Amino acid sequence: MSVKKEASGRRSIEVEVEVPGTSEEVWQAIATGPGISSWFVPTQFEEIDGKPVAVRCNFGQGMEPRSPVTAWDPPRMFAAQGEGWGGSPPIATEWNVEARAGGGCRVRVANSLVSSSDDWDSHLEATALGWPGFFRTLRLYLTHFRGQRSAILQFVTPVPGTETQAWEALTAAIGLAGVSVGQHWTAPADVPALSGVVEYASECPYDLLLRVDQPGPGIAALGAFGFGGQSMVALNFYHYGDQASDTVARETPAWQAWIEQRLPAPSEDTQRE
Repeated sequence: MSVKKEASGRRSIEVEVEVPGTSEEVWQAIATGPGISSWFVPTQFEEIDGKPVAVRCNFGQGMEPRSPVTAWDPPRMFAAQGEGWGGSPPIATEWNVEARAGGGCRVRVANSLVSSSDDWDSHLEATALGWPGFFRTLRLYLTHFRGQRSAILQFVTPVPGTETQAWEALTAAIGLAGVSVGQHWTAPADVPALSGVVEYASECPYDLLLRVDQPGPGIAALGAFGFGGQSMVALNFYHYGDQASDTVARETPAWQAWIEQRLPAPSEDTQRE
């Protein structure tokens, strides 16, 4: 996706998705901590006198940017601006919800920064590439689990090799290599309990989405990507319903042990190569 450039130095990208639900239901999913945590990453809204003043997202491994809220107009729009990443200028994020005449809503997110050079355009382009995967999870959540209590089990870990090698290592280890959309899949015996229907699979970027029935109702989003010159794999398990927190507490040790055994982090010698 190309970056839109303005004479003022503002550079931006926009990504949108159509989802089921009323504007109020969709607003709850994108403008509250529990809502965003149901399909994105663990998120908290800081409030003063009941009004949101900042958003803090946890992307794992110490990546917890805090973004002060700069605009708030429920259930239509909110905006926040926080520190950039990788040395970039501050990055602003604006969310818009538009009710559709035939039902459902259009959600649009815009990320922008101000710079006099093209040095940070790649940051915005990388952000634009990441949103569609999360939006697929949002749409699946609103379709099947809208408004349910949720808990997230999140792992982001570096692995040796290229992004392609990282993806091949993950899908081979978990038994998902070669699966097809629409297929009901069950993990092999040496993988923690996991089964469900393959909702989406892509290798550009590396992304796979399962609607899970075991160990409980939920969504599993798996991916591989590059970050700071290192190949990473991500495993996000969103569990829903009254037992969601218990499921996450029970399954966390099993997945931690499995990742340490099957997806060990690269050695210092490998990282220096």
